[in-house]
Amino acid sequence: MTTGPREEYARLAALVAERRDREAFAALFDHFAPRINGYLQRLGMDGGSAEDVAQEVMAVLWHKAHLFDPAKSSLATWLFRIARNRRIDGLRRDRSHLIDPDDPILQPEGEEAPDVAMDANARDERVRVALAALPAEQVELIRLAFFVGLSHSQIAERTGLPLGTVKSRIRLAFGRLRKAIEADPRVDVDA
Repeated sequence: MTTGPREEYARLAALVAERRDREAFAALFDHFAPRINGYLQRLGMDGGSAEDVAQEVMAVLWHKAHLFDPAKSSLATWLFRIARNRRIDGLRRDRSHLIDPDDPILQPEGEEAPDVAMDANARDERVRVALAALPAEQVELIRLAFFVGLSHSQIAERTGLPLGTVKSRIRLAFGRLRKAIEADPRVDVDA
């Protein structure tokens, strides 16, 4: 009695399930992977994605061949059903079609209005002038805290100052900066 392809594929799948037979798997892979890839591309998947899913399907065969039941379906039906389900899962995960490319949040910001830019430049200049009017030790602590990003404890460690001193000098520096910036135009902070 001769066996047809359906029985031969079932036999090869059984060898994969029972013995992890690499030759049986290679034969199944060579036969089914290109067919699954083509099937997925006909369903609209791009070549790269179809190839990835075909690889996943064949990995399922390698790891879960014991779940295949030749009494319920042919190996081809089983593999193509897995491919179809993986494709559907991918479509469900892919929410990119829900994104509106015209959504204002996705648009690049326009140029800053001239008056806003002028205000920002003026504010920056006031901060620079106010910082320049502070004692050097306070400027250094502010630099370490806000430009270098060190914590107060790290600053105390680096400078050798007690933690309380670091905190009080930074607080004092901020008080002076606030007054100088609010007061104004070319700042004169008493050191």
